[in-house]
Amino acid sequence: MTFKRVVSHEIFGHRLGSRSKSPVISIVLFSLLIFFMFAYSIISNMSLQSAAFTVIPISFTISTQKNMIVEVDSENDQFQRGIRRKLPENEIFRSDELTEKFHGRVQEFFNHKCEVQFFMTWISTAETFETREILAVESVFKAHPHGCLMILSRTLDSAQGHMILKPLLDRGFKVQAVTPDLPFLLKNTPAEAWFNDIKSGEKDPGGIPLAQNLSNLMRLAALYKYGGVYLDTDFIVLKSFKGLKNTIGAQSINSAKNWTRLNNAVLVFDMNHPLLYKFIEEFALTFDGNKWGHNGPYMVSRVVHRVEGRPGYNFTILPPVAFYPVDWIKIVRLFKVPSQQADPKWFEAKLQELNEKSYGLHLWNKQSSKLMVEEGSAMGKLLSEHCVLCNQIYSS
Repeated sequence: MTFKRVVSHEIFGHRLGSRSKSPVISIVLFSLLIFFMFAYSIISNMSLQSAAFTVIPISFTISTQKNMIVEVDSENDQFQRGIRRKLPENEIFRSDELTEKFHGRVQEFFNHKCEVQFFMTWISTAETFETREILAVESVFKAHPHGCLMILSRTLDSAQGHMILKPLLDRGFKVQAVTPDLPFLLKNTPAEAWFNDIKSGEKDPGGIPLAQNLSNLMRLAALYKYGGVYLDTDFIVLKSFKGLKNTIGAQSINSAKNWTRLNNAVLVFDMNHPLLYKFIEEFALTFDGNKWGHNGPYMVSRVVHRVEGRPGYNFTILPPVAFYPVDWIKIVRLFKVPSQQADPKWFEAKLQELNEKSYGLHLWNKQSSKLMVEEGSAMGKLLSEHCVLCNQIYSS
């Protein structure tokens, strides 16, 4: 308003002092007055609109933030929701008719006619149970024609899984895929509460695939409930396990021949063995889903280090040659035909050692899964000697 008054005063003052001048000048001056008044009105409106434009988003933002405070879950709810998104959407946690029949099927399958009862686990899809896994299964029956192998797997407990195993079933071998009942397996064990927390979203499963850690736990629980031999699906059996009892294998030893790391790819234990209980307890108490091996090989190493030599824990630790005769770094050499001058000697010595001292060979699939078995390689020779169907050895 001050601007308007000043302009009006100056213009009208000029008019009063110029009455003798031409009417045209008066018209011009009056027009200028109208123009300035109109311009002032426009500028004022623009300023108000600008201010309104600025205020409205601020008000909207505040309103949005208030709504978020009202509508967004608590931090704990967000945490649980985030964990649930990490959990596998497949069948691992589902209970149905198959899981309800689990215990009965296990009891029916394993009987006194089983030379040795074996377990494997498979949480991946049926399609990924391929030639190498089949050869591992075959090697079990090559060394144990009257053995029984149960594969804990929902995906293989299907029509597709049955077709995969049918060639072995047709030959009379006793192999079956069974959907596991995890709540039953873990009931009355130290991992029961852990599993419930994972399932409900109270505990973070971590960045490592949960299936891998569930496999680590499932093998322990199955042996604790039923006893027997657990084998990874990338393990080739070379001779009978009948003479083994309550046994775990060392993956590495030091210069003094003392073990430095154990592994859980092969476990041989009686039902309700106290060491298995300790393994399950350690798994639940120290679980870390972000460290590879923490809940597997490193876990069994930690426990054995604490209890070894204590009364009540009767078990045997076999040297690496028993189950892990070739280190994961060198396993690649077994898949290839020897080319260097020193290689043939190494292969011959290694093959002799495997035949004489090893119960089996861990293939370290993480390192070798994409390798083809070359004809004339040590691996080709081993697989051809310890298979049953012996199909597609060189495509594995």
